[in-house]
Amino acid sequence: MDSLEFFLIICQFFREALPLRLILLMIACQKAGGRIPLTQGEMATVLDVSRTKVTESLGEIMSHGIVFRVKRGVYQFNPPYAYRVAEFIPGTEGIEPEYRQIEQHETIKKIRQDETLPSLVRFPSLEKMREAIEELRQHRAEERARRRLERAQQKEKEAGQ
Repeated sequence: MDSLEFFLIICQFFREALPLRLILLMIACQKAGGRIPLTQGEMATVLDVSRTKVTESLGEIMSHGIVFRVKRGVYQFNPPYAYRVAEFIPGTEGIEPEYRQIEQHETIKKIRQDETLPSLVRFPSLEKMREAIEELRQHRAEERARRRLERAQQKEKEAGQ
């Protein structure tokens, strides 16, 4: 269960490709219950970028409460954004296949009770990202207006010479 609203917000918010690619990688690699068993080195290898770039992008993603670090090499999606409720684990010789299902509400309850996690993780909201999108749009509009004014002044200066 991936929130379509979540996809809409992240494609508007993240201007760089790497955070989006990283989120998609984590969605693809998550296990039932939203756990993502990937080290930053593995993420860097799969995405063919430096570990430093992954660390920076992951920090940005985590700052919005989208994922959080459970322990070294294990991250957790915040259930309202992306959450795999079940997975089929194929069997091998001597091991029976397994279908594992985890209830989303149980994971949400566990996360909300963990007071060591930031408030944005415990009580997620896309509203902060929506506000940031509006700030980005306003900043870009101001930059465009400033560049237009500079071009107009440069043309006047060239015409006066």
